Amino acid sequence: MLPRVLEPETLDQLAPDDPAAQRARRDLRRVNAFMGARGILERALEKALAATDETVGGLGRRLRILEIGCGDGRLMLELARRRGERWPEVELDLLDRQPIVDAATIAAYAAAGWQARTVIADVMAWAGDDDRERWDVVVANLFLHHFDAEALRHLLAACARRADALAACEPRRSRFALAASHLIFFLGANAVTRHDGVLSVRAGFVGAELGAAWPGAAAAWRVEEYDDGLFTHCLVASRRTTS
Repeated sequence: MLPRVLEPETLDQLAPDDPAAQRARRDLRRVNAFMGARGILERALEKALAATDETVGGLGRRLRILEIGCGDGRLMLELARRRGERWPEVELDLLDRQPIVDAATIAAYAAAGWQARTVIADVMAWAGDDDRERWDVVVANLFLHHFDAEALRHLLAACARRADALAACEPRRSRFALAASHLIFFLGANAVTRHDGVLSVRAGFVGAELGAAWPGAAAAWRVEEYDDGLFTHCLVASRRTTS
């Protein structure tokens, strides 16, 4: 098994308006499309919601979703456009420490029937906040791998405290994925994306690593960790309902 190695990624150090960062975010949309990220995230979200009694019809209110590390917000927009009929009443909070989600993207959510807003904050500050605001599910896509073991446990504890479910899709750490990460120049990726793609795989997850960091007791949570596709490792955690 490849050891997990965590190194700072270049995109995280660039200003939102840096041309290299803007190009890298466009690259990431192509990488997500190649990996089938929208379908993988959709399946994980379905699992997170199906594992509880909190379906949209049963809520009697808007389904509240928080995406942490949302980037430009386009991946969840793809899901909103595809599954607007399935989840027609969604209140989506898009959290990122950089103001990357533009007004056109927020308007596109509204056109898809979702009410979206941006939250500009550091996720670790959010994790340490004692605010009692809650969500039905927290979503993370290619984000949790940025954190070391201690920070990851702290962040997942906050998700367990402030939501009833988590759907996370992360890089799978494998020799095959690592080899493939060196070939993303074939997708037209720039130097930032080519560099960060390799680091993402090295910082990714395998086996039961994410589930081991989840804070909830087995009696209180249903936790499922699995691979989906060639390059993605997922964690879905749902609070068990009590009769």
